[in-house]
Amino acid sequence: MEFKIEELLFDPTVGKIATIIIGVAIIWILVKATQKNVLTKIKDKDNRYRAKKFSGFVGYFLTIVLLTIVFSDKLGGFTVALGVAGAGIAFALQEVIASFAGWLAIMFGRFYKTGDRVQLGGIKGDVMDIGVLRTTIMEMGQWVDGDLYNGRIVLVANSFVFKEPVYNYSGDFPFLWDEIKIPIQFGSNYEKTNQLLLQVGKEVAGHLSDQSKEKWSALQNKFRLEDAQTEPMVSLIANDNWVEFTLRYVVNYKRRRATKTELFMRILKAVDETKGEIRFASATFQLVEAPDFNVKLKK
Repeated sequence: MEFKIEELLFDPTVGKIATIIIGVAIIWILVKATQKNVLTKIKDKDNRYRAKKFSGFVGYFLTIVLLTIVFSDKLGGFTVALGVAGAGIAFALQEVIASFAGWLAIMFGRFYKTGDRVQLGGIKGDVMDIGVLRTTIMEMGQWVDGDLYNGRIVLVANSFVFKEPVYNYSGDFPFLWDEIKIPIQFGSNYEKTNQLLLQVGKEVAGHLSDQSKEKWSALQNKFRLEDAQTEPMVSLIANDNWVEFTLRYVVNYKRRRATKTELFMRILKAVDETKGEIRFASATFQLVEAPDFNVKLKK
């Protein structure tokens, strides 16, 4: 019995298993300690999140390296077989490999980050988490109108960043241009309507002009872009039924629906206070009576 115990203690395979267990334990103790004591001190939450993700990836990588080193003497005879098997596995797992490559592109190419509002793979929502293979999104829209959550959590493969456009609503420029259209009857006071809409636009969304202008200037320094008007503006066109005024303004991507509601409320109240000087238009239909016919009957 003692002889068998001594054989086990000096068995190379047992020693390698013990080395792997101890080595893996040391690797992950260091990773967890780094995440807890070092990475938690990073103030920026996006950088802290990326650092934790990267530290976990380093832990897995070091574990694989340890396994390779410990069993390196056993791999020589299987080099050819592993090469063939690796090619077959790579073909079978090409979507997984593409998703992993997509994760690298997202993390280091700044496609988007957690908290961004994106449309990816036909899904629109806020990014909750960026995994090695999939991005987790809190979905918006579908059966819910406006930019509101519908409660459905969607997992989208990271490989979609190579297949479809990535729409980022909150990247380097966290503002959107939005507009509302107001139909006004012919014969109303057009100049007063223009002033009224412009004043309401400045009261509700005017404070965002300076902020959005700074962000746009930063984009112009980074990319080749023309200057853009971030102040509220009003334009109009006349059609067969009414004069259509359009109020265009800049809004924070998270408050598009709330801002539009406030604008409509103020415009409705301001138009009512004009006491008929400005009148909303609506679709009307005029019925024309048929002319009288005189019919003579011959006997």
